[in-house]
Parts: sequence; structure tokens; C-alpha cells
Amino acid sequence: MEETIGVTEAAQIPQQRGEQLLDSAVRYAEERHWDVFPGTWLEPVDGAERCSCGDTACPAPGAHPARPDWATQATGSAVAARRMWGKQPRASILLPTGRTFDALDVPESAGFLALARMERMDLTLGPVTCTPARRMQFFVLPGGAVKVADLVRKLGWSPASLDLVALGEGQYVAAPPTRVGGHGAVQWARRPTPANRWLPDAEELISPLAYACGREAAAARARQG
Repeated sequence: MEETIGVTEAAQIPQQRGEQLLDSAVRYAEERHWDVFPGTWLEPVDGAERCSCGDTACPAPGAHPARPDWATQATGSAVAARRMWGKQPRASILLPTGRTFDALDVPESAGFLALARMERMDLTLGPVTCTPARRMQFFVLPGGAVKVADLVRKLGWSPASLDLVALGEGQYVAAPPTRVGGHGAVQWARRPTPANRWLPDAEELISPLAYACGREAAAARARQG
């Protein structure tokens, strides 16, 4: 079984400073055939780091598209990726969803609970990221995002009651080692390897994810009560 990050280790994930953005972007395109595109980056301003977009209240500093036509800019060519990051080596690495994969985004605590359950069930898993916003993103086959609401209802849950976000066509995720403001870097909870090249369908992961998110929602209600 591939080693994963434990729940108690989440706050101590290393920064992966030795991994260059350019090399990572090229590798994602070349080895995984993922489309990639460069986003904004962090710039030092008065002793702090701010997003290159110039918005001092940017919700995702250094980790969002830098231009409105980002969807047409995304490329699966390693040569094109090397050229784009060669122009701006500090640019974040963004991956459009809805093409070679979709992503199921859940709170970190629910994600680790679901991940442990999936491994006990011996489910086939794809790559999984852990973001500085304490979210986890499970990569699934493209087209999965549109099915999630119905799948959740079939399990007896109301989609609105669960903090489970499906990312598909027209959306994107930030890839490691992209840094988000001063909060840290996006990390792999499960790295891309030859063993997880074939992605699971959303239907295969929805039950443990919905269960974990349901427990998270119930715990939140209990805290408020």
C-alpha cells in the first residue's frame, strides 16, 4: 500500500522547496498528459508577499488564472509548458478539470478519514492533493463532476448538506508545488505514480467521501449546538 500522509501529520507537510515549478509543469504534461497553464505568482512587497494580480484582498494569492482566456492557454505539450514557465518561472501551476480528470474537493479532516476508509476497502485511487486551505482534492475520471449530486442523493444525503465540491469543465485545481500566499504549498497526499495512472470513476469514491463529509457536518452541528 502506498504511504499516505496521516491526519496528525497534515500541519507538518514539508514545503517541497527543492522542486522547481517549471520542472513540475513539464513533468505533468510529459508523464501524465495533463493540460497545464501558468497562473499568477507571488511578489515581495514591503516585506510581505502579494499576488501578481495586484489585488491586496486576493482570495487565492499566487494561485489563480492570470488571464481570462486561460482555458485556451492550457496545453498538454511539454515543449509549450517549458516555454511558458521559462517566461515566468514563478507562475503557479494550474490544471484545468473536465479534460483528463475531474476533482472531488472535501475538507481535509473528511478527506483523511475517507482516504483511510478507501484503503481499507482496497479501492483504486488516483492522485490526491492537500491544499493550504485545508482541503483535499481526489482526482477522478473526467465527467464525474456532473454525476456527483445524483450519486449523493442516491446514498440518502442532500448535496447541499455536504461540503463536497465537484470540479469539472471550466474549473481548475492548483498543482504541487504551487504556493498560496503565506499559507504554504499545495502538496500530494498521494503522488502521481505509474500505479495510479488509471483514475477511478467518481461513483467508486462517492460513498466513503459522502460518509466522511456527513460525519464532518454532524460534528460541526454538534459544536454549534
